[in-house]
Amino acid sequence: MAQALVRFLTAQKTVVDGQTVPIFAGVFAIFGHGNVAGIGEALYQARETLPTYRAHNEQSMAHAATAYAKAMRRRRMMACTTSIGPGATNLVTAAAVAHVNRLPLLLLPGDVFANRRPDPVLQQLEDFGDGTVTPNDAFRPVSRYFDRITRPEQIIPALARAMTVLTDPADCGPVTLALCQDVQAEAYDYPASFFEERVWTSRRTRPDEDELAAAVTALKAARKPVIVTGGGTLYSQAEGTLATFAAKHGIPIGETQAGKSAIALDDPLGMGAIGVTGTGAANAVAEEADLVLAVGTRLQDFTTGSWALFKADTHRIVGLNTQPFDASKHRALPLVCDAKVGLELLSHALGDWKAPTSWTDKAIAGREAWLKTASRYTDASNAELPSDAQVIGAVQRVGKPTDIVVCAAGGLPGELHKLWQAGAPGGYHMEYGYSCMGYEIAGGLGVKMAEPDREVIVMVGDGSYLMANSEIATSIMAGAKLTIVVLDNRGYGCINRLQRATGGESFNNLLRDTRHDVLPDIDFTAHAASLGAHAVKVKSLAELEAAVTAARGHSRTSVVVIDTDPLESTDAGGAWWDVAVPEVSQRREVEAAHAAYVQKKTLQRVGD
Repeated sequence: MAQALVRFLTAQKTVVDGQTVPIFAGVFAIFGHGNVAGIGEALYQARETLPTYRAHNEQSMAHAATAYAKAMRRRRMMACTTSIGPGATNLVTAAAVAHVNRLPLLLLPGDVFANRRPDPVLQQLEDFGDGTVTPNDAFRPVSRYFDRITRPEQIIPALARAMTVLTDPADCGPVTLALCQDVQAEAYDYPASFFEERVWTSRRTRPDEDELAAAVTALKAARKPVIVTGGGTLYSQAEGTLATFAAKHGIPIGETQAGKSAIALDDPLGMGAIGVTGTGAANAVAEEADLVLAVGTRLQDFTTGSWALFKADTHRIVGLNTQPFDASKHRALPLVCDAKVGLELLSHALGDWKAPTSWTDKAIAGREAWLKTASRYTDASNAELPSDAQVIGAVQRVGKPTDIVVCAAGGLPGELHKLWQAGAPGGYHMEYGYSCMGYEIAGGLGVKMAEPDREVIVMVGDGSYLMANSEIATSIMAGAKLTIVVLDNRGYGCINRLQRATGGESFNNLLRDTRHDVLPDIDFTAHAASLGAHAVKVKSLAELEAAVTAARGHSRTSVVVIDTDPLESTDAGGAWWDVAVPEVSQRREVEAAHAAYVQKKTLQRVGD
């Protein structure tokens, strides 16, 4: 059965830039007793046609596979296989990342014996009331499709369903096929048709005529329209179509975390980041907007300012999305279709209609003002402990337009969303759907495997680095060179700032505020070097620029460490975020924060 599964995977193809290529670029594998004898032997036989990559952590390898799929705009993907027990459950967090971000990921964890003869086997969880439960049931809520293979012939319909989900623009997400370890090794007379080559291409759904007409009517009635572009724009390869649409109709564009890099740096209608971590320009037009054209976005609370950003009483949303669930959020007029096709048809139907010139001009002026404001935060300084924004500015100054920055959690996503200037589509790779600490380095590995000719710069805080760093070694094994910039503020600086902003006292976030006998003096450069990386610690922004420049010429992964200020962040731009503050506290600071919280909640759009 395992040999049949692998042979099936090698027969699945797709088309990228006019070339027919395998849709599965490879398999990440960490072997154990639940998969080494079955799928491990099968992968060995197919090692030349379906490459196997050994990782150092199961969660991290699935992050790398997810990042690969995102960088490939869901056109290609990877699979991951593990043993049973902890090897399998280590994948669950990564499955949630792929699920939230609508990204294809095939998970092949080992499972118990279907015949139950040796039960309980090593690492088997036993449910006293249900003999069918295994730890792999934890994958059910974080999988778009889940199946447990208890007979060898079951892999035939299971893989057919898996491919349908993995390649569907609307239902795309992780698929888990739990492989009973005895069944992996069983023989079956599979039909030759099961192994025939099949080419999968992304479906471009056209909109319903009535929905299109309703969207056109709503847009033509708008006086202050704004576009919010999400990851769906990039997955559809619709960034050029979006720019043409906005220019023709005079509509400013705000970018979500997943949608950033869709709009060119010099596009006058590109307002930059929108929402809680948004620019002053994007949020200013969002507050006044009477119509929001939401393209390929799931309208997360960071995008909508917890539904307090869009302040106009008359505002409407047109949800252009392949997934009806997302297209209809908050009483939106749904326009269920592919982003590229939908924008083209919408523009054709609008004809020569344009937003009022006064609205377009106001947005363009706001953009220019914001760029001047942002530069004050990213400019170089001689501060003993630079801010995250100043580090971002230093890395940007020595960068190239083709560079890709990768990040996921902490304070950096907010600063990068506002301040990073992506030079080309895909140049901004942020995992902020799940904001998973530990994604960064593994994600950088996946991005580099997808884009080997582009420089991949991972920006990561010390907290995320300590959570997951083992794929530095994997990147060196795979020849996937990264430049990793570690910003060391001695703790979880972002959450410390949130803690204080909600009236709390600094507690259990910065190392100095934790319960401790001795504060650790962590040597990140020595650690990174022990994993095989070229590593250096710098003491200034000038040294940082020199080190990042030098890293570009290195043949293996480089890690550059710099100490940063845990309290400084960009206070310009941004919008309110709903973080519940206790109604009852013995501390006056918390009471004051709760009073401010109650006032802010009045701005939320209840019932929308």
